[in-house]
Amino acid sequence: MRRGTLRCVSSTENPGDGSQQVPTPETAGPDAVTPDAGTPAAPTPEAAALADPTADAAPVAEPTTEPTAETPAEVPAEAAPEQAAPVPHAPETAVAATSDPAQWGRVDDEGTVYVRTADGERAVGSWQAGEPAAGLAHFARRYDDLATEVSLLEARLKAHTGNPSEIKTKAQALAETIPTATAVGDLDGLAARARAMVETADSAAAESRAEKAAARAAQVARKEALAAEAEQIAAESTSWKAAGDRLKAIVEEWKTIRGIDRKTDEALWTRFAAARDAFGRRRGAHFAALDAQRGEARAAKQELIAEAQRLSASTDWGPTSAAMRSLMDRWKAVPRTGRDGDDDLWKQFRAAQDVFFSARSESDKARNSEQAANQQAKEELLAEAEKLDPSTDLRGAQAALRRIQERYDAIGHVPRGAMRSLEDRMQAVEQRVRGAADAGRVRTAPENPMVTSMRAAVTKAEEQLAKAEASGDARRISQAQADLATRREWLAEAEKAARR
Repeated sequence: MRRGTLRCVSSTENPGDGSQQVPTPETAGPDAVTPDAGTPAAPTPEAAALADPTADAAPVAEPTTEPTAETPAEVPAEAAPEQAAPVPHAPETAVAATSDPAQWGRVDDEGTVYVRTADGERAVGSWQAGEPAAGLAHFARRYDDLATEVSLLEARLKAHTGNPSEIKTKAQALAETIPTATAVGDLDGLAARARAMVETADSAAAESRAEKAAARAAQVARKEALAAEAEQIAAESTSWKAAGDRLKAIVEEWKTIRGIDRKTDEALWTRFAAARDAFGRRRGAHFAALDAQRGEARAAKQELIAEAQRLSASTDWGPTSAAMRSLMDRWKAVPRTGRDGDDDLWKQFRAAQDVFFSARSESDKARNSEQAANQQAKEELLAEAEKLDPSTDLRGAQAALRRIQERYDAIGHVPRGAMRSLEDRMQAVEQRVRGAADAGRVRTAPENPMVTSMRAAVTKAEEQLAKAEASGDARRISQAQADLATRREWLAEAEKAARR
């Protein structure tokens, strides 16, 4: 097994020239390290360039992947450029490479490493450090580094994630250096891929520009739609809270839209900001007018409260009840002053009305109790009147009836529902007594115009009293009762004069 050093050569060197090789120290044991060897490191294109004097003619691309730990390191020598740098002992077995080195290269019996290309074989170095397979794997890993860099550039170009101009420059450099690279692999295919990138970089750049333009147009359209929505809100919306919340949401969405040139973005923002400001002014004017309206409503309701409080102590139940109902109608016509303020004003207004209506209710209770007692008293008088018998004692019956009528009229009001039945009973007694008087009278009442007129007046007065009592108006009832009493007195005097 050969142990020694590795040297890379150009295609113009003579691989059999012994002066170009560094012999393996005969005293080196399995663990020995050749002089001037440094810390093991992964092979790089720069190291290959240092080992190959012709490498300065064309730059070698930097690898983009980290080498494996088991890769033998190459150390630059302090000797002349023609002499290869010594390396540590190579491993006994070959280290696997990503590509298939045996397909694209070989190591001859002298240790010269060749790569196969379309132009034939080309020497890329000399391997004297171990098994030929290890040498091929070493140079294949250099190829893998180049292939990785090409693949990364292809991916960036395809995905439009890089600057196409920079990618084109790097691909051009790779296309120029790959054919002379000190590596074993499909260099022709790799160089063709690099050249293909150079050829497609311009179209990829155009596609990238088109995609960016389309993306920019889409973003511009989004912001234009948001600006138009804001303008519509500013011009039409009266749902102040919902519209305000929507404008805030538009601002947050606006922040997420990027990729627009500064001039267009500022113009769109100016539109949106103007719409938002217009909405704010319109909303402010609305609420200012609403505050003024509420102030007027508050003043109107305070005036209604004061009027209700003045009426609350009145005992003129009928007119005051009508006035209170009118105040309620006026209250309903006044706009609201706001939830809290309106509730307080309503409580004050309602309290004033409650004072009056509570007093009226108590008065009604007392009146109802009094009228019930009056009803009972009148019923007792009617029972007494109904016992009169004018057929046996006409004058006594007439005198007793007049006394009962006077007491009856003096009693006062009775419940409305009992008025008609009581009056009917009294009229029945009066008719019975009057009929007995008419039957025994020498000159009957119909022959006396005065008596007839007085009787008609009494009947009319009774009808007026019934109407007054039905209305519930105390003043009318009192006047009707007085008028009826007067008419009855006149009728009694007329009948007395007619009998003479």
